[in-house]
Amino acid sequence: MNQLALRSAFVLLLASPAALANDPDPALAFSADDPALAWGPCPAFMPEGCGITVLNGDPAGPASDVFFKVPGGSVIPHHWHTSPERMVLVSGELQVHYDGQEPRTLRTGMYAYGPARLGHSAVCAEGEPCILFISFSAPVDAVPTD
Repeated sequence: MNQLALRSAFVLLLASPAALANDPDPALAFSADDPALAWGPCPAFMPEGCGITVLNGDPAGPASDVFFKVPGGSVIPHHWHTSPERMVLVSGELQVHYDGQEPRTLRTGMYAYGPARLGHSAVCAEGEPCILFISFSAPVDAVPTD
């Protein structure tokens, strides 16, 4: 490719709609203990001391990321979500049991995927709290089951 063609391609790339956006989304970075995070309560059926904070997106919209936290020793009751869950355990050790599957023990740094509407429960090991990063692709909900 000659120099003129290369320069023209570069100019076209810079002139793309994404490059011309006046109000791009800001880059974000949070740790689970960031004092800027606003932790709110979880649904009433979740264990005492449970908290959730929105990291990005609108939890009522089609995509959002959250931190979900429960104290060590907590049992997360059986429930399901409208959205699939993409999770990374940030702290603690969490045993997760999805209906029809063997329980899995998540350790800090592990990734897990939970399909939409698949019932599950979990137990956070004694000691440090379990904090999950969860990415949802539909409005955030948690529907308890009997």
